[in-house]
Amino acid sequence: MNGKRESVVDVQGTVEDGFEPVRDAFMANFARRGERGAAVAVYRHGRKVVDLWGGTKDGDGAPDGTAAPWEAGTAQVIRSATKGIAAVVPLLLHQRGQLDLDAPVGTYWPEFKAAGKERVLVRHLLSHRAGLPVLDTPLTPAQALDGTSGPAAIAAQAPAWEPGTDHGYHAQTYSWLLGELVLRVTGRTLGTWVAEEISGPLGLDLWIGLPDAEQSRVGRLAPVTPPQPPAASGLRVRPKRTVAAAYEDPTSLTSRAFAAISPGPDENDPAYRAAELPASAGVATARALARCYAALIGAVDGHPRLFAPATLTLARTEESAGLDRTLLVSTRFGLGFMLHGPASPLLSPGSFGHPGRGGALACADPESGVAFGYVTNGMQPGVTADPRARALLGAVAHVVG
Repeated sequence: MNGKRESVVDVQGTVEDGFEPVRDAFMANFARRGERGAAVAVYRHGRKVVDLWGGTKDGDGAPDGTAAPWEAGTAQVIRSATKGIAAVVPLLLHQRGQLDLDAPVGTYWPEFKAAGKERVLVRHLLSHRAGLPVLDTPLTPAQALDGTSGPAAIAAQAPAWEPGTDHGYHAQTYSWLLGELVLRVTGRTLGTWVAEEISGPLGLDLWIGLPDAEQSRVGRLAPVTPPQPPAASGLRVRPKRTVAAAYEDPTSLTSRAFAAISPGPDENDPAYRAAELPASAGVATARALARCYAALIGAVDGHPRLFAPATLTLARTEESAGLDRTLLVSTRFGLGFMLHGPASPLLSPGSFGHPGRGGALACADPESGVAFGYVTNGMQPGVTADPRARALLGAVAHVVG
C-alpha cells in the first residue's frame, strides 16, 4: 500500500478515496499503541469503504516461535462484542412476532421463575436489568461449555437486586440468559440461529460456536501493555482507584461477575471457540462485523436490511443509564447494545454497538450510514473505550464529518 507514514508492519487491504485517515490511524496503532495483529473494516451506506489488516496472526507469536502473518481471512475471538451480535436474535424474533419483549422470561422458560425471578422480563435480560450478573457457585470451564450447567445455574440463582430497578453489566451470565431463551423460543441454539439466519445469508465469517473446519483461521489472543498518553487518544487508560479495587476484591459484584466461570477459561482453546457462549466466545473477522452491522441499518449488496425501523429504534433507545453496578462507571444500554457515552464512546449520540473487553468493537451509526468492525489479538486491560478502537473511530468520524 502507498502511504506517507511508515508502519512497523506491512498493512494490507484497501481504502476508498477520502478514507485514508483510517489507514493512517490503523498504522499508528502498530507504531504507537501496542498493536500486534488486527483488522478494521468500515461500510458506508451498505458499501465497503475500508478493509485493512496487518501484523501477526497470533498475539503471542506462533507456538513454534515463528510469526505467521495476519491474512485477509484471519478471524479472532471477539469477547463481549459477541453480545451485540447475540442481541440481534431476540430483536429479530420480536420483529417476527415470535418473542414478546415485555413478557416474563418464565413464559418461555418455566424453570427460570424460581428464587424471586417471576417478574424478570425479556427486556431486562437485554438491558442488563435482570439482577443476575453473578452466580453464587461459579461454573468450571467444563460446565460453562456443556450447554446445560449454565442455564440450570441461572434458573436457580436469586437476583442480586430487584429486577428492573437498576442495571449492572452481565459479563458472563448473558450467555446463558440469552442462549436458553432463544433455545426455548425457537428450538434452535443461538449459534445455530445466527449461522442459518444471519451469517449464511449475508456471507459472514462470523460464528457463535466455531466449526472445527474454521479453527485454523483463528489467531491466538495475548495480553499487551496499554499505551500511555498522548497515544491513548485522550482516554483514561488506568481505571479509577475504586474500580481497580473492585476488580481486585474477590467478594465484589464486579469481580464475581467476571468470575462466573472460575478459573477463567482458556480463550485460545479450540473447545472454547467451539462453545456457544453469546456473552464472550464469538469469532469473527472485522469485515464480517462491519457487514453485519451494515445490514442492521440498511441494504447490503442486494440483501434487505435486517432491522425494520421500529426494531432499530428499540436497539438504540436507552433502557439503562447511569452508574453500572458491575462496571462502576456510567454506562448506557439499549436492548442488547451499548449506546454512545463516556464509558463507551462511539461515532455519535445515535450510534449503537458493543465493545469486547481488551479491544474488539463493532457498531453502527444510522445517521451517517456507517458500520464499523475492529478485531485484535492484543488484549489491553480495559473493558470499554480501547485506545486503538477509539483512534480508528475518530478517524472515521473525521472523514464522515
